[in-house]
Amino acid sequence: MRISTTLLAVLVGTLNLATGPQASSQRASSEQTAAPASTAPAAKKSDSTELTQAGRSHEEDPLADAPPVITHHQLALGGKALKYTATAGRLLLKPENGPTEAAIFFTAYTLDGEDARTRPVTFVFNGGPGTSTAWLHMGAFGPKKIKLDKDGGVPAPPYQTIDNPDTLLDQTDLVFIDAPGTGYSRVRPDLTKKFYNVAGDTDAFYRFIRLYLSRYQRWRSPLFLFGESYGTTRAAALANYLADNYIPVRGVALLSVGLDFQTLMPGNMNDLPHQVIVPSYTMIAAYNKKLSPELTADMDATIKKVEQWCATDYAQALALGNTLPPDRRKQIVTQLAAYTGLKPDVIEENDLRIEPTVFMHNLLKDQKLEVGRVDGRVAAPAPQSNAHEPFYDPAMAAMFPAFNAAMNDYAEYDLNYKSELPYIVWDYEGINHAWDWSTGINGYPQTATALQSAMAKNKFLKVLVMEGMYDLATPFYASAYTFQHLRLNADYRKNISFADFKSGHMVYTDAVASAEMKRALDAWYKSMG
Repeated sequence: MRISTTLLAVLVGTLNLATGPQASSQRASSEQTAAPASTAPAAKKSDSTELTQAGRSHEEDPLADAPPVITHHQLALGGKALKYTATAGRLLLKPENGPTEAAIFFTAYTLDGEDARTRPVTFVFNGGPGTSTAWLHMGAFGPKKIKLDKDGGVPAPPYQTIDNPDTLLDQTDLVFIDAPGTGYSRVRPDLTKKFYNVAGDTDAFYRFIRLYLSRYQRWRSPLFLFGESYGTTRAAALANYLADNYIPVRGVALLSVGLDFQTLMPGNMNDLPHQVIVPSYTMIAAYNKKLSPELTADMDATIKKVEQWCATDYAQALALGNTLPPDRRKQIVTQLAAYTGLKPDVIEENDLRIEPTVFMHNLLKDQKLEVGRVDGRVAAPAPQSNAHEPFYDPAMAAMFPAFNAAMNDYAEYDLNYKSELPYIVWDYEGINHAWDWSTGINGYPQTATALQSAMAKNKFLKVLVMEGMYDLATPFYASAYTFQHLRLNADYRKNISFADFKSGHMVYTDAVASAEMKRALDAWYKSMG
């Protein structure tokens, strides 16, 4: 069985199949390491940035080698001035004997005045498959971020970038990596099948990290991985792959987790996703004032009650299928309606099994509004009224153009990285649609066992699991279910910590949640010395 790309799209860290821009046609990519930095004269300045070196990528050949661009900056953080160096460039992936296969774009930030050989370094990437890392780079942890409304809303253009109070640069050096075929990264056209699958993607990131550690003399640095959405799928596989290739990982931070697709993709023989998404429906229904006052009085207690009900009564009812007695079915319908804010007839029409799109369309149907998938706090009118309208996520409609504009401007002005290649924020047709998820004989795609293996091999490996509670793409209870089923004893399970935030899939777009996540990450890094 080949997995449907429409269903698998739930893992896109910044997904909007209907309103996301279609990326430009597939270009080639390659591999190798960046050459030493050029020494061109200083370029333009901004208030907080002094550009001391400039370079220019090769416009004609998307796989061409070129020196990285190095710039110097200063950031005010916590009352202190942090001086740092930014390096933007591409590492070329190629075999020992053979032509370039891919060119992987990265932006690295290193804190000045520190011993780079021993300071922690975190490799950061988004998901998709098919999205760049502009989201984590410009929205979460880079020293600069796009200015959004406090609740994560996108303001009117022109978009601004501001100093980021939640950057992780005070804790760790940062390397933001754009996956093959995204951002300014490119893959050789005849090798897309090699890179556009879980194993090939993992190998590409391993090769990049190995090259980076050598090129920039970071082999002694404690190594961390940070992945969001499909980036968590990748991070779990990559941690184990690095271990098998003798590169130790100190910690793995996972945001909006998708390690086991069986928890995310329902089917006639898989009711688990219906079971584990209900607590997310409860959170969103409460936010939109569709739950009773009794349930909203203490949401923490309510969520625990809902999770318990899902694991027992609801799970048993789904397991019985069409043998469920009528009186028991009526009880389930009544309770599910109470926990989701949906009308009983909607639940009956969908055979007790509520897909996210059904919930999105029906929760605020009386107001003629659709709620968002990546953030159920966002609601907007559907752009089309016909019964066969394409998938639409109002939570993402404004995000793509804003992050695309911000990343392009930042790369060219602040980083002084010049390229005539388009920066591919999201490539649905070229990458996501073409992604090879393997065959059904292997079951649902999952990398949870890879992370379990990595932890078993390294008793010092710490894992931080973070979720947004208004996210329908990677529900928080689905993530909890996955980690409850890792076969690790208590001594290893204590290396896993959890943090949930009242935000959506992109937790960091909400100002309050972003600050909370920063505090959680600070504590996590400090716990490892």
